[in-house]
Amino acid sequence: MIEGKRYIVTGSSRGIGLAIARGIVGRGGLVVGLSRDAGGLEGHPAFRFLPCDFSRLDALERMLKSLKKELGRIDGLILNAGYGQFGGLETFSAGQIRRLVDVNLTSQMLVTQALLPLLKRQQQGDVVLIGSEAARRGGRKGAVYAATKFALRGFAQSLREECAGAGVRVTLVNPGMVRSDFFAGQDFRPSSAAGCHLLPDDVADAVLFVLERRAGVCFDEIDLSPQKKVIEFGGG
Repeated sequence: MIEGKRYIVTGSSRGIGLAIARGIVGRGGLVVGLSRDAGGLEGHPAFRFLPCDFSRLDALERMLKSLKKELGRIDGLILNAGYGQFGGLETFSAGQIRRLVDVNLTSQMLVTQALLPLLKRQQQGDVVLIGSEAARRGGRKGAVYAATKFALRGFAQSLREECAGAGVRVTLVNPGMVRSDFFAGQDFRPSSAAGCHLLPDDVADAVLFVLERRAGVCFDEIDLSPQKKVIEFGGG
């Protein structure tokens, strides 16, 4: 059951993160959203927004230290923050590579590192990481992005072994192409035709399914895909 429980959701302002946060508060749960802006749940009584730039790791660490002392208890972490940048490896600057790794991987590890002790102390709770189909297979022009998602998958697998004895479940959800603003500014996107894309709510439903299972029932990894993979090209 989700009712009355408190969850941290990173990247909660839009897309998949917003759909997850809405699903939790719709089931009577409480959400602390960490993102750059409040997004679609601003003002909701069960939603608390904390501004967070996941590319600024020093500031993130300071905020997490304060948040950990303040919260005292949480029931789960949903690690969704991230973005996509694509192109041949030689087209990336060192700064672009570093920022993509910091936001998609390092910052999510830091959030977990800071707040995992709260879950372990309670001997129960969930850590759900939003990966990608790119965590299972690389693709042309996706070397840096896929590297962050492959690493997140390894992080989840290792964390699962570390947390099992403490009653903390770790799940990785790997969506295929989701029709969302993830593709804003990209030169490709999933087709708008039926069956050719996922919706943010599809991913949120998988996360909520995991959260609502009874203690001791674990879903190590969930892969979600549209029935057909059709890509549209052109400015987004």
